[in-house]
Amino acid sequence: MQVHPLLLHKPCEYAILCSMTQWKNRWQIAPPISDEANHALAGYPEIFRQILYNRGYSTQEEAQHYLDARHPEGTNPFNMLGVPEAVDRIESAINNQELIAVYGDFDADGVTSTALLYQTLKGLGAQVKGYIPHRIDEGYGLNIEAIDNLREEGRRLIITVDCGIRALNEAEHAQRIGLDLIITDHHTPGDQLPPAIAIINPKQINETYPVKDLAGVGVAYKLASALIARRREQGYEIPDNLSDEHLLDLVALGTVADLAPLVDENRAFVRAGLESIRKPHRQGLASLIAIAELNPNKIKASHISFALGPRLNAAGRLDSALVAYELLTTEDERISGKLAQELDAQNYERREITHQIHTQAEEMALADDPDVCLLFAAHPDFKPGVVGLAASRLTELYYRPAIVAHKGEIYTRASCRSIPEPEFHITEALDKCADLLVRHGGHAAAAGFTVHNDNLPALVERLKAIAEEQLAGEDLRPNIQADAEVFLVDLEPSLLDDLDKMQPTGYGNPQAVFVTPELDVKRSKAVGRDRAHLKMVVNDERFTYDAIAFNQGHWINQIPPKIDLIYSFERNDFNTRFPYQLNVRDMKPSGIPD
Repeated sequence: MQVHPLLLHKPCEYAILCSMTQWKNRWQIAPPISDEANHALAGYPEIFRQILYNRGYSTQEEAQHYLDARHPEGTNPFNMLGVPEAVDRIESAINNQELIAVYGDFDADGVTSTALLYQTLKGLGAQVKGYIPHRIDEGYGLNIEAIDNLREEGRRLIITVDCGIRALNEAEHAQRIGLDLIITDHHTPGDQLPPAIAIINPKQINETYPVKDLAGVGVAYKLASALIARRREQGYEIPDNLSDEHLLDLVALGTVADLAPLVDENRAFVRAGLESIRKPHRQGLASLIAIAELNPNKIKASHISFALGPRLNAAGRLDSALVAYELLTTEDERISGKLAQELDAQNYERREITHQIHTQAEEMALADDPDVCLLFAAHPDFKPGVVGLAASRLTELYYRPAIVAHKGEIYTRASCRSIPEPEFHITEALDKCADLLVRHGGHAAAAGFTVHNDNLPALVERLKAIAEEQLAGEDLRPNIQADAEVFLVDLEPSLLDDLDKMQPTGYGNPQAVFVTPELDVKRSKAVGRDRAHLKMVVNDERFTYDAIAFNQGHWINQIPPKIDLIYSFERNDFNTRFPYQLNVRDMKPSGIPD
C-alpha cells in the first residue's frame, strides 16, 4: 500500500496506524559486517566495528585514518587548477598596492568565504574590501552594475568566492572594461567557463584535485593557504591571525552551514575548526555563541547547523548579509554584541516568515494533484530569501523535489531542493530547461534559477514531466538508515566514547543510529513550545532509558502498547541524574513493516 502524502506528517489515530501495511518512513538496517572486515577491525568493540564497516572502513588503516580525520593525500593547494595563476596575480596586486575586491554570496558559506579571504589579504598588506550583493536589489552572484561600481572605485582585481562559475556575461563585461577576475567557486560548472585570469573550482573538467565537494569557504581557504605559503617562502612575516587556528573557524562554519559532506578534507577542516570555535578568538563569533546561549566548550557541528549557521544566514535572507560579514570581521566587542543581537532578531523573524510561506506553498503545490512528483509554488508575497527554506520543508515532508519561488513583475526567482534516493539531480533537470531560463545553477540536491514570467508555465510543465519520467513508480518515502539492531543492554556508556571519535558528524558522515523493537513506554509527556515534542521512559523488561522524540508530541494520546524505535544514543547534558538518553528519529507500533 502506497502511503498517501498527507499521512507523511499529519498525526493519525492509532487504529489507522495499525491498519497500515507500510510505514511512512523506510527503516533500513545495514547488512552485517563481513567476516574479513570483522577480523581486520578486531581491535574495536563489536558494535563500533559494524559502524565503521557501514561507513566504508574495513581495515585498521582505513578506520584509523577516518577516526584521526586526516587530510587525504594530494591536497596541497598548488595541486588545484588555477591556484598558481591566481597566487601570481594576487601577489602582483599586493606588491603594486592595487585595489582588490572580494566578491561573495549572501549565505553563510559566502559570508564566511568573503571574511576569510578579506582577512587573509588584509593581513598580507593588500588594499582590499569585501563586497556582498543585496539579495533583493542585486540578486545572486556577479552583476554588471556592481562590477561597474567597483571599477569606478578604482578596483583592478575582483576575486569571487562561492559564486561566479556560470557568470559568462558578467565575466565578459569585466574583461571589456579592463577589470581582472579570479573566480573561486564550488558550484557545478556549465558547458562553458567564464573568461578569467584563473578559475578555482574542484568540479571543473580536467581537475585532478582529489576532493570534489569542498564548500565555497573550503575553496577560498585553499587559495588563502597557497598565498600564505608563497609569501612565507619569500621571507615575508605572516601575522598570527593568518594561522590555521584563526582561519579554520570560518571554514567550519561555512562548510557545515552549506551542508558540504563531512568526509575527507571537509572532515579534517571542520574538526580543526571546531577546536578553534571552542576557544573563540574572533570577537563576533564569541558574541554569536553567547546570543545563541551555547556553551563554547561543548560546541559540535550540530550547533552550527541549528544555531550559529541559521543566524548567519538570517541577515542575507531578510535584508543585507553585510551584518553577518561585519560580525565576523569586527574586533570591537560592543559592535559585535549589537550585530549578534540584530542577527538573533532577524533569525526569529525568519522562522515566522518561513512557517507562513511553507504553509501557503504546501497548499498551492498539492492543490491540483497530491501525488505529483515535483512540488511547485510561486507567489508575489513569498520573500525571496526564505523560499529555499520553504522548499526544504516541502522536500522533508513529502520526499520529492520541491521548488518555491518569488514571482516578481517580470521575473520569477526560485529555490529548488531535491531527494537523494532515488537521486533526482535538480541542476541537471534545470540544464534540460536552459532555453527557458535567464540563469540557473547549483548542486544535485539544491539549486536556484531565474525565469521570465512568460516562460514560467512552460518551465513548470517541463520540470514536472522530467520528474514524472524519472520518479514515476518509485517508492517515494524517506530512508532512515540504521547501523544495527540492538538491545538496550548493548548501550553501554563506553560506547559513547567510541561514538565521540566519529565527530564531526552531520551530512555525509551521519551519527550512529540504532533500532530497538518491542519496547514498553513506562511514562510519557508532551513538552516544549505548543507541546510539540515527546519525552518518554522506555523499557525492554531489563533496562530503562529516557528518550526524547522531537516534533512527535502528537503521539501523546495514542502511544501503542509496544513500540519500535530508531534513534541515536547520546549524552544528556541537561540531566545529571540520567546522563544518557535515546534521541528518537522515528517510532512506530511494533509489528508494522517499515
